[in-house]
Amino acid sequence: MSGEHLATRPVAGTPRAYDFPPFTKSYLHNGVEVRTVDLPGRPLVSALVAIRRGATDEEPSRAGVSALAARAISEGTERYDAIALVEASERLGAELHAAAGWDAASTSVEVPAPRLGPAMELLAEMTLRPAFPANEVERLRDQRVNEILQAFADPRSRVEIAFSSTIYTPDSPYGRLLGGDRETVPGLDVPALRARHGAWLDPERMTIVVGGDLSGIDVLGIVEPLFAGIPRVGGADPMPAVVAAPAVDRPIVRIHHRPGAVQTEVRVGHVGLARRIPDFHAVSVMSAILGGLFGSRLNMKLREEKGYTYGAHAGFDLRLHPGPFGARAAVETDVTAPAVVDLLAEIRRMRETDVTDDELRAAKDYLIGVFPLRFETPGPVVSALAGLATGELPDDELARYRPEISAVTVEDVRQAAVEHLHVDRTAVVLLGDADRIAADVEAADIGDLEIVTDDPAGA
Repeated sequence: MSGEHLATRPVAGTPRAYDFPPFTKSYLHNGVEVRTVDLPGRPLVSALVAIRRGATDEEPSRAGVSALAARAISEGTERYDAIALVEASERLGAELHAAAGWDAASTSVEVPAPRLGPAMELLAEMTLRPAFPANEVERLRDQRVNEILQAFADPRSRVEIAFSSTIYTPDSPYGRLLGGDRETVPGLDVPALRARHGAWLDPERMTIVVGGDLSGIDVLGIVEPLFAGIPRVGGADPMPAVVAAPAVDRPIVRIHHRPGAVQTEVRVGHVGLARRIPDFHAVSVMSAILGGLFGSRLNMKLREEKGYTYGAHAGFDLRLHPGPFGARAAVETDVTAPAVVDLLAEIRRMRETDVTDDELRAAKDYLIGVFPLRFETPGPVVSALAGLATGELPDDELARYRPEISAVTVEDVRQAAVEHLHVDRTAVVLLGDADRIAADVEAADIGDLEIVTDDPAGA
């Protein structure tokens, strides 16, 4: 092959047209919302029950109860023990799942379309009538405690814990682990899980989404007798206010000492944004340019130019309430200080200089191009529609995504960076050998320095 051919690189083509599939909304007699999306030719149907109650509204003394309840919900019901429930689903070729996050809990099933009816019966049984067997709850609780211990032994997980507890005030749920900590998890028992599950059974906070090839299937006819019996709560159990206030009002550096560490885990950031923001699309493009792509500014500087790390990334974790903005990398111990200096410089440059037309085009092409790939099967489509409900987003949010991304300008990106990147109140959290990195970090004059010699977050 000639040198000329070797030097020729492929270029990105024009993104293909794509329309997010339309969906319909209806309501059961008790107020449960039902969303259906017909996807012809997709014989594997996905059904999901989304409940707008997540870990943010747990009592602090019961932190982790949502995650544990979601794990235990499939370990037996009033009708089936754990083995019988698995066998019943396997006979249908179905898979049952449950999960809990910050903003919502969910149960779901995937099944061939002809067996949707009996699969929905299993989903309703698991969702509405879990047994929470004491022995299974104890096993899962012990498993979770071991996972927490493992998280504190793993540098990457440990620095994430330290970062969250640094940037949020102590009364914010976002300052702790989603699944609870070593103080709260051991106290979670069957009554605690039952109480949490009871709080989930509120028709006004429940959305059922069904997607796949629904030709000839009466989804409402299947769902109504299974879920319409949930009584209305009538507003008797209001959602508590969620604290997401920043604990940092100036540049600070916190080194968590890990003697002998050959590299430093770096986290830099502050309390960020909620999902419902008017400039969401500009923030998405800005984040991609700063630290979301392989060719992002952070990666090109820290990895390609300086060789400090295998990869550097940054972005906003957008939740119902303001989640964190964080930049992250793992660097060799000896280059910790210059790596942090360069990382902060790139965040400042994002605020102070316009992105290039090439940077803007690359970010938009990526976001627009990858969007349809997320929805090649019914499961992600259903999850996205459930996310609209739990995130309290407009019905046309997904249909508008690609045109809105395409319309983002250089000025939009600059404005998003100026408004939402706050170097003047950024926390730098480092997990590494303080004996080797503290002097250089202090000399770099990044911010007020503190060295922590015990576990982060006081755990």
